[in-house]
Order: sequence, then structure tokens, then C-alpha cells
Amino acid sequence: MQRYAAIKDSHSEQRLYRSRLILSLIMVIIFFGVLAYRYADLQIFQYDSFVTQSERNRVHVQPVAPKRGLIFDTNGVLLADNQPSYSLVLVKERVENLDDTLVDLQQLFDIDIKSVEKFKQRLKRRAPYQAVPLKFRLSEDEISRFAVNRYRLSGVEIKAQLVRNYPESASLTHVVGYVGRINTSDQEDLARLKSNKTNYAATDHIGKIGIERFYESTLHGEVGSQYVETNAHGRVLRVLQQEEPNPATPGADLTLHIDADIQKKIYQLMEGRRGSVVALDPHTGGVIAMVSTPSYDANPFVTGISTKDYAKLRESIDLPLFNRSLQGQYPPGSTIKPIIGLAGLHYRVVSATSNVADPGWYQLPNDDRLYRDWKKGGHSHFINLHDSLAQSCDVYFYDLAYKLGVDRIHDFSAQFGLGARTGIDSTNERSGLLPSREWKKQNKNQPWFPGETLNIGIGQGYMLATPLQLAVATATIANRGERPIPRLVKQLPETKVVHENTFSVADNYWDQIIDGMEAVVHDRVNGTARSIGRGINYRIAGKSGTAQVVGIAQGEEYDEDAITERQRDHALFVGFAPIDNPQVAVAVIIENAGGGSTHAAPVARKVFDWVLEANARKQQASDK
Repeated sequence: MQRYAAIKDSHSEQRLYRSRLILSLIMVIIFFGVLAYRYADLQIFQYDSFVTQSERNRVHVQPVAPKRGLIFDTNGVLLADNQPSYSLVLVKERVENLDDTLVDLQQLFDIDIKSVEKFKQRLKRRAPYQAVPLKFRLSEDEISRFAVNRYRLSGVEIKAQLVRNYPESASLTHVVGYVGRINTSDQEDLARLKSNKTNYAATDHIGKIGIERFYESTLHGEVGSQYVETNAHGRVLRVLQQEEPNPATPGADLTLHIDADIQKKIYQLMEGRRGSVVALDPHTGGVIAMVSTPSYDANPFVTGISTKDYAKLRESIDLPLFNRSLQGQYPPGSTIKPIIGLAGLHYRVVSATSNVADPGWYQLPNDDRLYRDWKKGGHSHFINLHDSLAQSCDVYFYDLAYKLGVDRIHDFSAQFGLGARTGIDSTNERSGLLPSREWKKQNKNQPWFPGETLNIGIGQGYMLATPLQLAVATATIANRGERPIPRLVKQLPETKVVHENTFSVADNYWDQIIDGMEAVVHDRVNGTARSIGRGINYRIAGKSGTAQVVGIAQGEEYDEDAITERQRDHALFVGFAPIDNPQVAVAVIIENAGGGSTHAAPVARKVFDWVLEANARKQQASDK
């Protein structure tokens, strides 16, 4: 009974209960104190920090692509514009499993492996949370297909964007060029991205050739940024702020000297022929037309041409990807003769009354070889400079070249821009070749031979020129010594009229050469291109030419019917008009066509007519 009483000590139990209650209350108070402190810390002391982090979960800064500048011809015709298009894009951070998603998308949208590889290359240069395109130019059916499957494609969206379009692509591809997707595996593209200060964070395209490449920084514009609100799947719900802090700046529009109507007419006239036609304003250097045929449609290159289609272009024997106007290097043939004749007058090696015997061949002293004239039997017993230009007498210019020597021919011809790039505002221009003693020693490790000088005198041998160089040289004759820098773009301050070089030759020498070139067209008996002078109400100074593709052995004659078409001579013609007030200088080359007076000169006549008619219409409009 006493033991039970000891166990049942109510006072001890009450004290124990009170102590436990107090301890519990203290612990509750401490817990609520810590909770209150933490609440205050989150809501008051670290409010700004956590609000920022919270906003970052739903608000992102996205780069905004600028609108690419448009390209117009001289009359305001649109040559390159931007059309709306829809692309399939992915935000990597919002995709749960990238590889699985790509496999799923390949099945849904018929995306090939090459497109996936290019997509992965683009991923390497993107900014965080930047949408990267996987497939361009989605059809309505593909857009509908995405809408049905959208619920299971986290991080995948359809994005509307502007895509480059070329309305008159085929006739203008070699002038305007095109944009293409940036290729991070291409060392050239990578080098340009590193050296170019332009921001490409929001764009996937860059100018590849022509105007699009040369004026890339001008046309591209400046990338902007915008704040957007996204949901848990990373899809944009709304744009919160776009104008600040950094709006996109559109690229500048460009206006060209090119007349699209004349360009198209020349392209149609040259259809089925390989060659080039260049027309310049001799005073400004403005390129009125620059046609290279055959050509191709550049639009498929914008979003990625198929391997099959590209291989077809690349492997074509007619080389449609080759810009003959800037890259084609041809022997200038007899079109060089006005420059050689002017050099003879300038250095006083010959005069207007000097005559040369023309039996149909020329022979160097102590040399058995006969350098034959293109006309069997020669042009006349004796012939002067004027008639030699009109009739394109080779013997006269063999003799003149021998008297001048290669050194003076080289130095004088260089003043017309031969052997050097013209400086045109385009890409991939070649320099041609104006040979010299030093050039041959350096490249052939051989001395210069007198016979090679004779070949240079008629535009053969080592000498090569691009059609653009021939047009510039012809414009220099029209300007009587002022050589213009050819320009495609006319609206920018840096495209003001510039003359690369001005050299002095006596006026009467210019008169004599131009008179001889006039006789080429307007001498109704002996002019080699007299057929194009019929029914004309203005005067042309011109020179036809024929450039050999394969050599003819000593004693043999050229037989066009006996050789394959690709080995036939090239046809050339250069000229300017009107003589009293030159408005256009033209160079025409048609590959493997034969004589220039027969094939190239009629093309030039059409170009002269079209340009002068267009100028007359503009003058009438301005007079009103």
C-alpha cells in the first residue's frame, strides 16, 4: 500500500506536466519565431532578389531580327524583298529530350538527316533560350499537323519570319546574288562572323554572293531585343516590352544603276548561248546591265537547296553558277586593237599616214614562221591605221606590236584597267592577265620572246580580260582617258562617281582611234560590223573581235565545221554610243560562236538601242 502511494505521486506528475508544457510552448514560440524571421527575410529583406528570379522563370529577353533592306533597280523595280514564311523552331532549354524530340519531328515533318545536322550546328552559336529553326517554309498541311501534336512537343513552336525573295531571280542572280543560311561548318562563314561586327543572334541568313554579300552590313540592320512572357512549356504568351531598351533597326534599302527591263531583255536575247553582256554609263561608271548566261534561280538557296538540285547546277557543263561577267577570263582578241593603235600614236611609233604591207602574213626578222592574218591573201597591198581598225587587219597590228615592244604595250594597256580588278562593288571579281617580261620570268621561268609580243598585239597569247574589264576599257576610250570605277549601287554616299585614273593623250590621237572604230560599224564597204549600222540614227564607235580557243598549227587553216562546238572561237564586240555624247559603253562575248561581227555585234546593237531609248524616255519625262 505504501509502494502504491509512492508511485501515485500527483504533485510530481503535475510538476512534470507543467515542465513539459512550458518546454513545448517555448519550442512552439521558437519555431514560430524562426518562421516569422524567414517569412520576413523572404518577403522583405530579399524581396527584390526573389522577384527578379521569379520573373526570370516566366520573362525572358529575346533577340529581335531586323528587317533586311530591300534592293531596287534604277526605276524603282523591286529586285529583292522579304516575304512572310513559317518555320519550325526549338528552344533547347524547354525540350525535355532533344534527341527523342528530333526523331519525333522527323517522322511528323519528313525532315532529312542533313537538315538535322545543320540544326545542331546552329545550336552551337545560339544564345540561351533562343529559338533555333529546324525546318523552313512550312506548308499549311505541316502547320495543321503541328497544331494537332502541339500538346506533346514541349519547347517546339512555329515562328513567323521574313524570308528573302527574288522576283526576277534568273536574269539578275549574278548581280544581286542571294542570302543563305549561316553554315557554322563553313570556315568562310565562320571567318566572316568573327570579323563582322553585325549581330546575328536573331538571324540565320547571311549574304553569300553579289550585292547581298558585298553590302551585307548595310542590308542586315541591327538586331534588337524584347521581353516576352512564357508559360511552363516555354511558349510565348505575350510580348511585354519591345521598343525598349533596344529596338531592332531595319537594314538600309539599296537602289542600283541596273535597269531591270534592259537586263531582262538581254537575258532573253542571250538565251541558249553561253556568254556575257556588260553595259556601263561611261561618265558615272554605273552598271546599266550585267548579264551572264546561263544563269539560275537563287530562291532555293535562301532556305537550303536540295543536294540533288545543287549537284545538277554544279555539274552542268554550261556552268550556270559561274559569273562570266566578273570571273570569265577570255583572250580579248581584236577588241584590244584600238588600245594598241592609240599606244602607237602616243609613243609616235606610227602616224595616221603610216602604211604597212599586207600580203596576208607577217614575218619577224630572222624567223621562218609566218604570222597569218585572219583574211587569207591580206586586206590590201598597203594599209594604214584607220583602215586596219575598220577591217581588223592583223598584219598591221603584228607590225605595230613589234615596234612598240611588250614593255610599252603593258604600261599603256594597264592605264585602261587591263590586268587588274576594276573595283566593282561585288564579289569574286578576277583580275584577268596583262603579261609582261617580269610576269613570264616569275611564273614561267622563261624569257620573253618577240613572237609573244605579236600575239599580244592582236589580243591573243597570254593576255586575258573579263567582260567587265573590256567594258571599262571601252568607257575609258569614250571618256578620252578617264577610267571610271564601275558601280552597281548608286544611292549610298560611298558610290559617288570616281575615276580610277586619268591619263593624257593628245586629242587628235583620240580622234583618229575613234574615227577608226566608227568605220568598223559605219563603213558600208569595209567595216567588219557594218551589218549593225544599217537603219541607225546614231553613230557607234565599235570593234569586233574573235578569240581563239584552241591553237592552229603553222600552215593550217581554221575550219569551224571540223572542230567540236566547245572548241570554236569566241565572238566579241565592244563599243560606245553615241560618239558625240557617249551614254553607254558595251562589251559582249559569246562563247564558241565564231566571228564577233556576225554573232556579238548584233547583240551589242540591240543593247545600244534599248539603252538610248530608255534614256530618251527619261529625258522626255524630266522635260515635262
